[in-house]
Amino acid sequence: MPLVKLDTGYNIQVEFMVAPFGQRMLAWIIDVMICWMITAALATVTNTPSFFVWTNSWTLSGLLISLPVLFYHLFCEVTLNGRSVGKLLMRCQVVTEEGGQPTFGQYLIRWSFRILDFPYWIFVATSVGVLPWWTLPLVFSGVACVIFTDKSQRIGDVVAGTILIDTRNNTSWQDTVFTELSENYKPRYPQVMQLTDRDINTLKSIINTVKKKNDHELANRIAQRIISKTKMETDQYPIDFLETLLLDYNYYSTR
Repeated sequence: MPLVKLDTGYNIQVEFMVAPFGQRMLAWIIDVMICWMITAALATVTNTPSFFVWTNSWTLSGLLISLPVLFYHLFCEVTLNGRSVGKLLMRCQVVTEEGGQPTFGQYLIRWSFRILDFPYWIFVATSVGVLPWWTLPLVFSGVACVIFTDKSQRIGDVVAGTILIDTRNNTSWQDTVFTELSENYKPRYPQVMQLTDRDINTLKSIINTVKKKNDHELANRIAQRIISKTKMETDQYPIDFLETLLLDYNYYSTR
């Protein structure tokens, strides 16, 4: 399984596993089946003729039935933090090339380029003679881009600056930054709120890396950068300091 090294907000590279082709294909199939069920259900309720995920009616009801499928991926990725239902079940997630959470604009770009990444409409266009037969290989443009790019990105990912990672073996992207605190917990570093949510997510990933590789030099470098940025003072060991920051962030974020 290919690995990519992403530069975090602390100028530290963290490794992530790229979602393999089979995993993302299964996620796509699940999403297509969900779109089919949505279309079939709405077509039945409105008595509108349909075929798979399309309606062959240009009436108002036919156009309205098409909207949930049209905006399915954009809605899911925005509301489910870079995941559709298929990606959620297959445990993969869209992140930026820097390892952060994509903006709405990046999700919008990925969604806009689906018409080029998955141009199944070319089958219809060639069958009715609108396009010549030799355009059929363009149906696989997105697949070819995934296969031949270093980070397994489809066209929309390349333009938006995003990648699809495998979260099955990376708990920092499965879990939130929030941790249960004891009732009498007393925070030590109020300056932690100078850090952003992305900083905290990155920090949690780095702590996991430090523990996994026993890399205390990495912990020391990160601690020094945070101290320099926030003007904190501490007498804790670097890894203890970083873990305390996570707890303090939880404390102040929930008050």
